[in-house]
Amino acid sequence: MCAIATLFLPAYIPILLIGYVASLATKLSDTFASEIGKAYGKRTFLITTFKPVPPGTEGAVSLEGTLAGVVGSILMAGAGVGLKLMGWNAVPLVLVAAFVATNVESLLGASLQNDQHPWATNEFINFLNTLIGSVVSIGLAVLLRLPLAPA
Repeated sequence: MCAIATLFLPAYIPILLIGYVASLATKLSDTFASEIGKAYGKRTFLITTFKPVPPGTEGAVSLEGTLAGVVGSILMAGAGVGLKLMGWNAVPLVLVAAFVATNVESLLGASLQNDQHPWATNEFINFLNTLIGSVVSIGLAVLLRLPLAPA
């Protein structure tokens, strides 16, 4: 959405690019966390109750998966800087946004992805996940009055 918005809001391109990178960092973080957590998570817990659950359970988190998610967001934030989509000063915002959004996604998965909410598909939750990552990063950039030009 941020990439498309740059066509219609050219004055906001620098902040929209931060949101764009954050949405990609959020998705990569979520993918790394899910896949590494399922494969290598020694102890997985439901994020809403912190009770042990089997790996792969919707809303399950593990230390291994969480750390892998952070690595994924670092890689994508670095790519955003390398491609000159944003400056180094935006990296912490992207990392925070991806971490927040990935954990919110786990909360949504644990809370909504069940038989009572058939509309809460994996695709819809993933859309919300990337949207939250983008909005959080843009909100932080505005709140902190971040200088937006890439270095």
